[in-house]
Amino acid sequence: MADRKSFLLRLDPAVHDALAHWAADELRSTNAQIDYLLREALRQAGRLPAGAVGPRPRGRPKADS
Repeated sequence: MADRKSFLLRLDPAVHDALAHWAADELRSTNAQIDYLLREALRQAGRLPAGAVGPRPRGRPKADS
């Protein structure tokens, strides 16, 4: 998997709670929800880089047989 950058994000507690609830509704982690929303905003604005690696597929990885 490609390396990921990590950084500190300060959020208003009410915004964090709303994001966490939204993420739970869509069966994502809060981090994955933020990543999804940022990618969607970039895509809609025409600013998502062509080489941007998408998120990992949801669910468990397939077992090697």
